[in-house]
Amino acid sequence: MPRSGPQPLFHGVTRHLTAKIEAGEYAAGDRLPTERWLQQTLGVSRTTVRRAIEELVEAGTLELRGRAAYVAKPALDAPQRDTILSLTDMARERGLVPTARVLMQQVRPATLDEADAFRIAPGAELFELRRLRLLDGAAISIDHDRTPLKTLPQGPQLDFTHASYFESLARAGSPPVHSRMQIEARLATSGEAELLGLPPGAPVLVNTEQASGPAGYPVSLGYSVFRSDRHRFLVQFTRSAKSR
Repeated sequence: MPRSGPQPLFHGVTRHLTAKIEAGEYAAGDRLPTERWLQQTLGVSRTTVRRAIEELVEAGTLELRGRAAYVAKPALDAPQRDTILSLTDMARERGLVPTARVLMQQVRPATLDEADAFRIAPGAELFELRRLRLLDGAAISIDHDRTPLKTLPQGPQLDFTHASYFESLARAGSPPVHSRMQIEARLATSGEAELLGLPPGAPVLVNTEQASGPAGYPVSLGYSVFRSDRHRFLVQFTRSAKSR
């Protein structure tokens, strides 16, 4: 491999892999050759190969699944619209297959804050769901949702590896029709990074959401941690004609 200038050697490996990806030799979702194969083919040390892969993971070009590196898929845009659209709906619109790994699915007593938000008695039964969300098998977010058990009484029995949480609320007679969201950026915890296939401390987007039903009462509290390289929130603002 040609080497030029005083740049670290791994930069050359990074450029080599990037060129292969841009040329389509490694397509989105493809697994990269092993570190040993790259080491022998490119004539560099395994440490150099590993550093190049880490840089491409940080840039969002590659993703780690266990110890293997894969070409990352394009980010999913959450478009500006007047109706609530779940991650499942957005994925289906783009021809992607949404699945989930259920991390927690339980009934427990509501805390004081949850009871206040849902306008129920403290200690009332609450359905809690925590999932790792995947699109075409690639992790995109960790979702943590809560709703009163009386709102979704069949929740503990549903198979949320494929079922949509919002669609389930709608079928139970409590469709989310209004949503208030707060989005912020922070660094992933070690547990979040492991689930999402990110390096520890990688940037993530956090979405805190309260969804209300037709009567105006909250039907769901949600907290989602997104890979920032796989999800974008698009917001459009309109300036009033009277503004100066």
